[in-house]
Amino acid sequence: MTTRARLTLDPAFRIAPVEPRLFGSFVEHMGRCVYTGIFEPGHPSADADGFRADVLELVRELGVTLVRYPGGNFVSNYRWEDGVGPVDQRPTTLDLAWRSIEDNTFGLNEFMAWAAKAGVEPMMAVNLGTRGVAEALRLVEYATYPGGTRLAELRRAHGVDKPHDIRLWCLGNELDGPWQMGHKTAGEYGRLAAETARALKRFDPSLALVACGSSNSTIPTFGAWEAEVLEETYDLVDYISLHAYYDPSDGDVDSFLASAADMEHMIRSIAATADHVAARLRSRKRIKLSFDEWNVWYQSRFGGESSLEWARHPRLIEDCYDVTDAVVVGSLLITLLRNCDRVGVACQAQLANVIAPIMTEPGGPAWRQTVFHPFALTARHARGQVLRVEPDSPTIPTAKYGEAPVVDATATHDPDSGELALFVVNRDRRGPCALEVTLPRGLTPVQHLELADADPSARNTATDPYRVTPRPGSGLTFQDGAATLTLPPTSWTLVRFAAKE
Repeated sequence: MTTRARLTLDPAFRIAPVEPRLFGSFVEHMGRCVYTGIFEPGHPSADADGFRADVLELVRELGVTLVRYPGGNFVSNYRWEDGVGPVDQRPTTLDLAWRSIEDNTFGLNEFMAWAAKAGVEPMMAVNLGTRGVAEALRLVEYATYPGGTRLAELRRAHGVDKPHDIRLWCLGNELDGPWQMGHKTAGEYGRLAAETARALKRFDPSLALVACGSSNSTIPTFGAWEAEVLEETYDLVDYISLHAYYDPSDGDVDSFLASAADMEHMIRSIAATADHVAARLRSRKRIKLSFDEWNVWYQSRFGGESSLEWARHPRLIEDCYDVTDAVVVGSLLITLLRNCDRVGVACQAQLANVIAPIMTEPGGPAWRQTVFHPFALTARHARGQVLRVEPDSPTIPTAKYGEAPVVDATATHDPDSGELALFVVNRDRRGPCALEVTLPRGLTPVQHLELADADPSARNTATDPYRVTPRPGSGLTFQDGAATLTLPPTSWTLVRFAAKE
């Protein structure tokens, strides 16, 4: 059965400019994200620094603009000093977060060299779990002060003459969670974050700082945590973070396809909480949100940290994504764009191997997972202004989120080129949807791509890396400012319009 929906695109109805930092990713010392992921000396494609050139090429194709490092849970028990200096003098340590043996052959300076080659902005996290203000200041001075001090000269002695350009810093990670090394109450964390932020701003007032928000929307302290933390930090930080992972393992496919409803709820709830704190403090400042961990994760398949044996660079939560997962990722990107007036940073977690768009084999190939494609195409074509798009769509009942619209969509308009890009998902897995699009005259469709498959469980693998790829859509008709297209069941679609020549 074919459903019907309609929407109108008009460049006059804008939300906000597209923020390039929305297309961030995340590299944590977890599993094989770093070792045999982005970094593998001895790999046939490895460059002189040990970076996999095949992975670098895919990262550039993915369109990543920013990468958060080095964690994640890892950072809350990490000594950054162990990862700098001569490699043969670095200690082997234990990572308590993921019960891994860390040899520290990849650290701050290696990451910054990799980020320069990948063309991404660094987003660095400091350890406020088992460490504090002094250690954070030491890291920032080592990394960013030009020279003449003990720590800056130490960096230069380590072969990095010029300071690293790191403008964005996370004040810890998920310290609301009891799984975190150094877990704290909101009051304890808020005070420590404020003290750290105050010191870092004294060092360099131009640094942008991210306070830890809630780890998910179901944690009991959601909302209350942000309120208490921001009471302490509001005038000192620039962002409050949000994290969310969506698990398809319970078999409730309709709710899973509507996962963006939870992301929308989180964004609006935390934005409202921040605005409430601003009102209480009589502040005109507007805190933005950093959604610096988000993705699909088959979390119920993971036995938890206590189930892990001590190992060096183990294969850890290497989920293999299917078409349905890619459609959900596409809808989450739509939600982030739709809320770009409040969300200033977003990082899909993680970049390689660990719940990642890019998979690798040690000594072997690298390939694109299904979720690679909606991210890459959105990052490439979302330019200019995000438009206000409100589809008139039927709904599907879901157990978790109530009635969810069949069609979810957003669009961007680039005033320089005149191009308009429409990003749309069909959440109905039972049948296609006929979508009518009204848009300004003078435009014509120039590209129509679909990510869909007769088998929504189809995946890409090392032996079949191109099983699922975006393909040219069919059935699009266009006349006098009106387009009609058929959205396949469980699909993500991109349509680009340009000015008629």
